[in-house]
Amino acid sequence: MQKRNGFYILAAFAIILMLLAHFSGRMAATAPAFTFASEAREVYLTFDDGPSTVVTGEILDTLKEENVKATFFLVGERIDGREEVVRRMAKEGHTIGVHSMTHRYDMIYSSPEALAEDVGKCAARIEKVTGVTPRVYRFPGGGRHAREEQLLKEMGYRIVWWNAVNGDSEIAHADAETLAKTALSTSAGKGQVVLLMHDRADCTETAKALPAIIAAFREEGCVFRAF
Repeated sequence: MQKRNGFYILAAFAIILMLLAHFSGRMAATAPAFTFASEAREVYLTFDDGPSTVVTGEILDTLKEENVKATFFLVGERIDGREEVVRRMAKEGHTIGVHSMTHRYDMIYSSPEALAEDVGKCAARIEKVTGVTPRVYRFPGGGRHAREEQLLKEMGYRIVWWNAVNGDSEIAHADAETLAKTALSTSAGKGQVVLLMHDRADCTETAKALPAIIAAFREEGCVFRAF
């Protein structure tokens, strides 16, 4: 009798093990697989001094084709006659920021009041055209003093600097290949890249270089962000 009971106990135990193996196998087969990769390097493509008709349009074409969002810091006076370009920026999901109304340093930095007025006029122009209230700002020429930074922060703006350039304002007569190489070399070793470029009418080589710049960053495993 004891031997028979022992046999039943062992048989029941074996059945339980078989059931556990069966269901655990099914769970393993249907459970999602998770991989934990290291945090991707972020690249912010930023463009100053626009809009222009041709160059900004070509840049927007490339960004749309590559499904990349960027940040444009506009000069208010240059919006006139290019309203559709600016509306396209907003419609396609890019961030629009204030650069200045005039880009004239002597006027902008003549006093805190002049700076605030310049910023306000540019922001109002952007909002009138797009319906979007800009909340990011880049100082023309990189800014001047800490008190100016504080003023912009009090006005509710996030100030955006840069830590890499493509060289379109630093290297005279640079071609697209040089600009792409400069963008990568000045970005090297930076975990988060804020790349300064320009979409003025004279920056045709920047528009030509942009596909290669995007492709190179993608090859490095970077992800693109807008502010």
